[in-house]
Amino acid sequence: MNHVLKPWQLFLLILAGWINRHQQEVIEYLEAENRVLREKFGKKRILLNDDQRRRLAVKGKVLGRKALQEIATIVTPDTILRWHRELIAAKWDYSKRRKNVGRPPVSQEVVDLVLLMARENP
Repeated sequence: MNHVLKPWQLFLLILAGWINRHQQEVIEYLEAENRVLREKFGKKRILLNDDQRRRLAVKGKVLGRKALQEIATIVTPDTILRWHRELIAAKWDYSKRRKNVGRPPVSQEVVDLVLLMARENP
């Protein structure tokens, strides 16, 4: 068997290695930045709004629990995955679309007329 790489295959391997190394350097920088921010905040709780939680939940679900355990610094992986479960539950919650159950309410005008008729006819 001939295992000689063609020039375009060699080029793709070099390019893929360079891109992988570059992405790893970016990840390492972001991890260091997160550590600095955590040191700055100390033990104080970081308050996130709903949009920030949503973004973290979507990105965290893609990564999975193992990767989150290695890189998550602001909140625990369990919290991120819980946020994602709550997002999915809210997405499929159609309780607001449900019609009201039971008899529809009687208008005040009808109630007043019935009371008027009852008072006039003893």
